[in-house]
Amino acid sequence: MPNMANITVKKADGTTDIVYTALTPSAGDNIPAVWRQEDVSKPAGGRTVASLLTKWNGPKTARRSDFSFTMPVTYVDSTTGLTKVAHRIPVSINAVVPQDVPDATVAEAIAQAGNLFVAALIRSSVSSGFAPT
Repeated sequence: MPNMANITVKKADGTTDIVYTALTPSAGDNIPAVWRQEDVSKPAGGRTVASLLTKWNGPKTARRSDFSFTMPVTYVDSTTGLTKVAHRIPVSINAVVPQDVPDATVAEAIAQAGNLFVAALIRSSVSSGFAPT
């Protein structure tokens, strides 16, 4: 089982690092591990959050992983000077991994799926909201 840690990723510019700080580790099934981008220029409710929840499927033949990411879109209210949330951009990735599949096959499937999700064509399509035609 992996240990909870901060996660560093690149911004869209491909150069700038963004650190997601480990807030709470999972305490077991159905309790998510949570990370947050600790951008001190925004209140806690306006910061980007990611979580990973894992659990068994119904018959306990597979492990389910639900990754959730939410980026708030904020603005400063000119009347009050407070930072407000105008929108939230949620992203979810789900996987169900059968327990009777060899580890190497599972690792390959997860690697390929993850690499596809960050491929330029997929990122562009998700960003625009339209599948390639």
